[in-house]
Amino acid sequence: MCRQVQRSATDTVAGARQVVSTAPGSPADVRQAVRYALAGRPGGLTRHDEDAIGDALLVASELVTNAMLHGGGVTGFEVTPTERAVRLSVSDRSDQLPVAGDQFDDVGRMRVGGRGWMIVCALASDVVVANLRTGGKRITAEVPLSAGSRR
Repeated sequence: MCRQVQRSATDTVAGARQVVSTAPGSPADVRQAVRYALAGRPGGLTRHDEDAIGDALLVASELVTNAMLHGGGVTGFEVTPTERAVRLSVSDRSDQLPVAGDQFDDVGRMRVGGRGWMIVCALASDVVVANLRTGGKRITAEVPLSAGSRR
């Protein structure tokens, strides 16, 4: 299970692009939104941050894919760059908490899917799952943007 820690929203970098969407059409749309938000990050990114950016893109894709496949669809998406990380929030229609899928089926064969939540938990430094008053949930994952701030 993910370590869940609530962070203050005041860690946002002044001048960074925050991207909010009510319902992105695909994981590719979300990856594009993350790239756009990170492009506006003051000071830019160094070549050493490329792996961290890949992690952020993968977490965003997994959160949106999981919302589409298991959460009744995406109802909201937000990406907020901070000084040391990028905060990704995805809302969906389901009240069910995410769970890691079984790696093997009933006869011992390795399953094709079911690893999205494990990927999110492995790459994010903080993950918060919150129920929404209107129903559904919001999952917020904070992904470090430099090798020095990774777990």
